[in-house]
Amino acid sequence: MAEAVDGKLVSLNAGLPREVEWRGERIRTSIFKSPVAGRVRVRAENIDGDRQSDLSVHGGIDKAVYAYPAEHYPFWRRELGLAELAWGSFGENLTTEGLTEDRVCIGDRVRCGTAEFAVTQPRQPCFKLGLRFAWPDVVKRFQKSGRSGFYFAVTREGELAAGDSLELIAADGDRVSIADATRAFYDRDADPALVRRLAQLKPLSASWRGHFRKVLGRRA
Repeated sequence: MAEAVDGKLVSLNAGLPREVEWRGERIRTSIFKSPVAGRVRVRAENIDGDRQSDLSVHGGIDKAVYAYPAEHYPFWRRELGLAELAWGSFGENLTTEGLTEDRVCIGDRVRCGTAEFAVTQPRQPCFKLGLRFAWPDVVKRFQKSGRSGFYFAVTREGELAAGDSLELIAADGDRVSIADATRAFYDRDADPALVRRLAQLKPLSASWRGHFRKVLGRRA
């Protein structure tokens, strides 16, 4: 069972879509985020000054805001051989402290500033992460590392700023951590009991519940 914790918003990051060259093609992406100063409004599907590019795989109610733990940055500096790695480098809106994947659970309700959020799912990295670092295998390394970060749905619009506390205000009774959900997603031999729990876990995003239902169907 994961331990519920509170934390702090280290950096608030935003970015608008841009077109970049990648392997001979023009790609539209919002992976590039930069820290934002001052208080910013959080709305139902994003934060002011930020916008997703491909809404078929990014954004929407279940993936309105992406959070990534600041605790992972030293690992990635070593892994990628980078002396500097600015907050927002993984495309996250919220760089957090104190909320890691083994301690945050699906359905956790969090308040930051006057906004409130619900944890909905881990992140599945796409090729645009490789584009961001100009390192094609970074997606596999990101997935293998277990350092996925997690998505929030916005349950109450409000304002927040770097330095605000992240306060756990409610927790789902079926405590499935982000780390456990991620492992079950990629492990073909995942514990059947855990897969059943995830397939029925209402706070989990619909797309992830659907994945685990398909897994159960294939095993039947």
